[in-house]
Amino acid sequence: MSASRQKSSGDLSAVPSMRSSDGPISGATHLLEARGLVKTFGYVIGLADVDLELDAGEILAIIGENGAGKSTLIQCLTGALQPDRGEILLEGKPVSFRSPIDSRLAGIETVYQTLAVAPALDIASNMFLGREIRKRGPLGRIFRLLDTRGMREQARDQLSKLGITTVQDITQLVETLSGGQRQAVAVARAAAFGSKVIILDEPTAALGVRESKQVMDLIKALRHEGLGVILSHDMPQVFDVADRIQIQRLGRRVAVVSTAATTMEAAVGVMTGASDPGKLEPANRGAAMDAAAADGSIR
Repeated sequence: MSASRQKSSGDLSAVPSMRSSDGPISGATHLLEARGLVKTFGYVIGLADVDLELDAGEILAIIGENGAGKSTLIQCLTGALQPDRGEILLEGKPVSFRSPIDSRLAGIETVYQTLAVAPALDIASNMFLGREIRKRGPLGRIFRLLDTRGMREQARDQLSKLGITTVQDITQLVETLSGGQRQAVAVARAAAFGSKVIILDEPTAALGVRESKQVMDLIKALRHEGLGVILSHDMPQVFDVADRIQIQRLGRRVAVVSTAATTMEAAVGVMTGASDPGKLEPANRGAAMDAAAADGSIR
């Protein structure tokens, strides 16, 4: 979803701060944290004083209608956009990403809606796109020959590790894959190189029911690896995989709730503005993480 679809109109200076009280615990160090992010596009508000907290081994879903600021928030977290104000911390240290390459180097991998796969290349080449491995010795150093066999072996191992069984031939061209298989390749690439955080912007958009389930299973596998996962999505899938849900409305974070303690109807009510977010029970991060550890999500 483009940034232009994630904007809400209004004058930021004229709107009082509404930062939610369910923010980070004082003194706690989160894997990824955003504090008071502001992003405007002229007179249009993309983000208004938005916070976010993500811990290792946790899936945080971000939901909201068009114009809620979901994609704008993700783009600010990954360097695709630079916030006008606020700060981003990775493992408790302030970071400033000037481009998505900066966030990748810091251990944050992002799967955007557009996927950014090269249809004319095979699966292994797509997984190592921009990070190709050269042959050892003079062949790689001088003649710059690629280690095609090594990349294919690593790509095959990564797909197997994530339980992706629908892809049989690692040399198959991506243009011959289904939508779900292409998404699986993009997610596997993120998992292979994302050492800390994986961010997925509506990963099942335009996919069928079977393919969507496949991607959701991959997201669960990422949590089992101890990574922090941010999932920008619509319901009901987020209630199947997320530990906590951050609800965005008109560029603001209006609530953060636990999926175990919140109904889908209540979340939709807050998301659409039909219900008071103050009536929702704030997420208990400790309880959510204990539950994740109990079912084996955190190792």
